[in-house]
This record gives sequence, structure tokens and C-alpha cells, in this order.
Amino acid sequence: MATLAQPAGPFALGTFSLPDGEPFPGLMAKGRVLDLGKFLAWAPSGMRAVLDRWEEALPVLHTLADDDALDWQPLEGLRVHAPVEPRQIFQSGANYRQHVIDLEVAHRSPDDPRTVEEARAEIAAVMDRRAAEDLPYVFIGLPSAITGPYDDVILPSWAEKPDWELELAAVIARPAHQVSVEEALEYVAGYTIANDLTDRATVFRRDMKAIGTDWLRCKNAPGFTPLGPWIVPAGSIADPGDLRVTLKLNGDIMQDESTKDMLFGVARLVSYISQSAQLLPGDLVLTGSPAGNGIHWGRLLRDGDVMEGSITGLGVQRTRCVGEGA
Repeated sequence: MATLAQPAGPFALGTFSLPDGEPFPGLMAKGRVLDLGKFLAWAPSGMRAVLDRWEEALPVLHTLADDDALDWQPLEGLRVHAPVEPRQIFQSGANYRQHVIDLEVAHRSPDDPRTVEEARAEIAAVMDRRAAEDLPYVFIGLPSAITGPYDDVILPSWAEKPDWELELAAVIARPAHQVSVEEALEYVAGYTIANDLTDRATVFRRDMKAIGTDWLRCKNAPGFTPLGPWIVPAGSIADPGDLRVTLKLNGDIMQDESTKDMLFGVARLVSYISQSAQLLPGDLVLTGSPAGNGIHWGRLLRDGDVMEGSITGLGVQRTRCVGEGA
């Protein structure tokens, strides 16, 4: 069910459909939706086609949002899908200072001789060094893990410790390769919400510890990345480094942190990724999750749980967990 909450700015973008219809790229404003396939000159069939021509599209979108005479549809009654189908997903790990400290403490070996306070101090020093050396930690996710902002999330039977990780996601506007930090935000079309679910039991390889993490298995089950509801244009977000990230589990607040706690902001992440890879229109850059994950609380996801995730100005997503075979 779509929420009528108006995101920041005059409009947002999304992907919608009638109950039995085909998805279409839409402009959402004032609780109503305009099918962009009918009102943009190049008749985009999906949101990525809008982003492919973002500089051309943006001024037209502003004009359309102000035109009350067009064929608007009420948001109520439309299904809201993930706002974009990216070609690539770049995921930043260990990017919130407090989150990393909490995780490292939670994953300490039982025979670790350090006190909790000593461990936290040592990990904090490592975080400070990483930030000074300007070396974010980024890995690759699969587009097939994406699901809609109100869709059920299937918890695989093999996932012993499924966990939530609400994140700010930047949506790329144009090809970016080897761009500087100073110019990186010029390549961002807007922002959306991602919940980067993780099975904590399979993060680390038990059979080959020297290899380290297994991101394929722990993060890429179908539906493990609820996305949306909207893409809010970058011009409507004053400072992506000062947004509130909040996740509620069955109504209880579990994550509630500012993006100020990020070690590497959006510009630094986009620039860093672009030094090795080429980002493409519609690609996602997930910026990491703040403190307050299930592994910290000792409470992992289970059948029937309802997650509600919000980020300042970007709307709210609401997903229900369903155990595989339930």
C-alpha cells in the first residue's frame, strides 16, 4: 500500500502500475502520479530511460509537476515498485563509525583478552585511520536482490541470522569514471532508501577464513534489498550528510542515526568507486548502515516481522518478513 506522505521538494520519481497493469515510470507530486511514458518526448518505458537523459529531463519534470491540467492519477490504487532497475549496485561497508564499532565488538572471539572498552577504543582508532587515508570499503551487489518498498521479504530457510541495514542510496545520473570528490555530486540524480538485508551467519567464510567475507551469499537472496519508495532529486535534499536514518521493527525504533556519522560521504564514495569502475545512469551507491542492527540488539528477523524504514525527505518503506515455506 502506497503512503501519501509527500517527500522533500516539489516532486519525486518512482515506478508504478495499476493492479493488473505494466509498470511505468512516474512523476509523483501532491499525492498523484503522472505517467512519464506519455509526457516525455522520448517516451521512456522505465525509470532508467529517464535517468539516461537526466539533464534534459529535469527541467521538463519541474514544468510537468506544476501543470494541474495533465492526466494525473491518484497515488492510492497504484502499486509502488522499486523506483529503478539499476545495472550495477555498489555497496559501502563499514561506513558508519558507531555501527562498525558495535559490529566488531559483537563479533569478538570468545577468547579475546580485551575488555569491551579496550576493544571499542582500538576499533575507533582504526576508523579514524581509515577516514584519514581516504579508503572506503565497497563491494558489488546484484540487481536481482531488489524488491519494492512495500513488498514482502522472503527469509530463506538457510539464513540463520537475517538482519536489517537501512541505508541512504544515491542514484547516478550520468556515466562517471575517474571523477574528483569536488565534482562527484554533479553525477548524482537523487536519493532513495535501501534496506540492505544481511544474513550475519554467512558473512564470513568458515571453511576459508583467509578469503574473508562472502557478500554473494549473505546479501543477495531475491528480495534482500527493498528499495524506495521514491527517487527524490538531489536538488531537493539540502545536505545528504545530514539526514536521519530510522528503522522500526514491529513499531519499536532500532536504528535512529544521522548520516553525519558516515566516515565517507556520498561525494567521496562516488569518486572512489569511479576511480576503478564506471558508474552508469540508474546505478545505485549504497552508503552503509548506521548503528542499531539486529546483531547489536540480539534480535534477528523472523517470520511475521514488519520493518518500517524512513530517511529525512525520502519517504517511508514498509516490508513484512515471511519465512520461506510459511
